[in-house]
Amino acid sequence: MTRKRRLLLLSGVLVVASFFRFYHLAATPPGLSIDEAMDGVNAQNAAQTGQFKVYYPEDNGREGLYVNSLALAFKYHLLPDTSPWSVRMPAAVTGVLTVLGVYLLATELFTGSIALLSAFLLATSFWHINFSRIGFRAILAPFCLSWAMYFLLKAFRGNSPRNGALRGAKGAANCILYAMAGGVFFGLGFYTYIAFRIAPLLLPVPILFFRKEPAVWKCAAFFLIVTFLVALPIGWYYLHHPADFLGRIAQVSFTRTTTPLAVAARNTYKTALMFNWRGDRNWRHNVSREPQLYWPVGICFILGMIIGAAAFLKRNSGLAAGDSRFAFLFTIVWLILGALPAILSDAGIPHALRAILMLVPAVIFAAVGAFWIYGRLAAKLDARCMMAVTACFLAFLGAAAYRQYFITWARNPNVAAAFDAGYVAIANRINALPPSTEKYVVVDGGVLDYGIPSVAEAVLYVTHSFVPDAAAQKHVGHIHFLLPNEVDRIPSGTAPSAIFEIR
Repeated sequence: MTRKRRLLLLSGVLVVASFFRFYHLAATPPGLSIDEAMDGVNAQNAAQTGQFKVYYPEDNGREGLYVNSLALAFKYHLLPDTSPWSVRMPAAVTGVLTVLGVYLLATELFTGSIALLSAFLLATSFWHINFSRIGFRAILAPFCLSWAMYFLLKAFRGNSPRNGALRGAKGAANCILYAMAGGVFFGLGFYTYIAFRIAPLLLPVPILFFRKEPAVWKCAAFFLIVTFLVALPIGWYYLHHPADFLGRIAQVSFTRTTTPLAVAARNTYKTALMFNWRGDRNWRHNVSREPQLYWPVGICFILGMIIGAAAFLKRNSGLAAGDSRFAFLFTIVWLILGALPAILSDAGIPHALRAILMLVPAVIFAAVGAFWIYGRLAAKLDARCMMAVTACFLAFLGAAAYRQYFITWARNPNVAAAFDAGYVAIANRINALPPSTEKYVVVDGGVLDYGIPSVAEAVLYVTHSFVPDAAAQKHVGHIHFLLPNEVDRIPSGTAPSAIFEIR
């Protein structure tokens, strides 16, 4: 395949990825969930005060990269700071860039054709489309890890004797720059999502495999030094706030149960079956209980795993960019490590969000399986027929992705409920009232964040009614947030249209 044709096909994949992540983003998903709204409220606060944090302790704690990116967009008026879709825009952009990162990573591991197919399968994956359209910080984790590993592998292979074009001083300098770029992305990963903490366990695989290549240890040192420097602020924060580092882990850990080993075994079984049998039942994460992979992709995933196991015994299978053993070992270790955050928790298994790091190796294995099938068909059909078969298969996957997300999932009433669409409707009604009108919102339920139950987060965000001053926060903008035992503070004669209830 020529370079020009490959770039043209990659551009087409990125167009498909962009369509699925930006189309109808202002209305789909409907509403705004508590977790998303909390990100929006924190971003509003940071944009107003300039107090950007590496870690936001509300809502069980969140690493700060997503909130801070959103806050910068608010601060410089790149996004409207009360629209639900604004909270989701960083996720959509990240989703497209992850598709590009997976393509580049897969070119370092496998052939260009498998890389293109991996990117397309990610672009049309409901699992990835969904989290690319929700304001959850977790979408940043596969993005950072994919780009970090691409640059690290590029650094390790760049000065290899097999790559004569980059040998010598210039090659060594380029490799160090690649390693430093990888360190930046890897360090940023620790500001994304708790699941990223397993990522360091992946590093020994490429480092030890390429240990005999020129300048590998120097590149690894630069990678680790830059990672340390980038991650130092949040590491320093955790050092002084160990409860924030361990708090969420302790809340969901399987060790809380009376039979932790049995729980871990059951979680492993359920996580293994989530790809092809029964997936996450949470409507925010999935079409409830549907497999995480669309059935043809799921079949290709299993086939790719089998091919990987067989190819592991060969130095060169013809599928990998270099040594097949490394390509498949690296991918399977990533898949296993990506499962650990879900396996070692005690609730909601299978859990598509906690297992989000499994997405990248899953689509790569599926691409390997699909390419193997392509090779067998190509041996029996002429080139014109193969082009038609390939086009039909890709179109089928694209149409299926559209139907699954925009029709089956988006139109299900459970989705509106899962994203608290009613609360956003209340916020819009409040905004429609005259500014001089005193509005009263009675909030019942949820944990307290800065004195207001968390279920009110969507209203706080859309009405922009949170200010950091605790004495003023219940009265800013003529909006009064009251607990149920404070309803006697509503003046008699207040119009019913100015009284709202959230529970």
